Amino acid sequence: MSVRGIRGAITVDANDGQQIASATLEMVKDLVAQNELDPADICSVLITVTNDLDETFPAQSIRQLEGWELVPLMCALEVPVKGSLERCIRVMVLANTEKSQAQIRHVYLRGAQALRPDLAKSK
Repeated sequence: MSVRGIRGAITVDANDGQQIASATLEMVKDLVAQNELDPADICSVLITVTNDLDETFPAQSIRQLEGWELVPLMCALEVPVKGSLERCIRVMVLANTEKSQAQIRHVYLRGAQALRPDLAKSK
């Protein structure tokens, strides 16, 4: 079994707590489903937001998921590079898995598909 990093990103239309929470859940649930993860196998999750999203902590919504009570979650601000994608939530999930690096499915949704078009495959 190896520890693998799994990336995810999603954008929201506005700096709205409900939009941030629901988009975060959409992205995390998709990432977990596509990679067949059990929360008990997740080592930790780093969540970043762009500096234009400050209405809520994305980790707060993840903590409401069943089985995620003990998963270490950390929120941070994304590096504010001029001209970068706005209103974006990103995650880096570190998980124990039998999957090879090539089998990992990274999840880029909505406007975040522009970040990694090579990995943002249609379902």
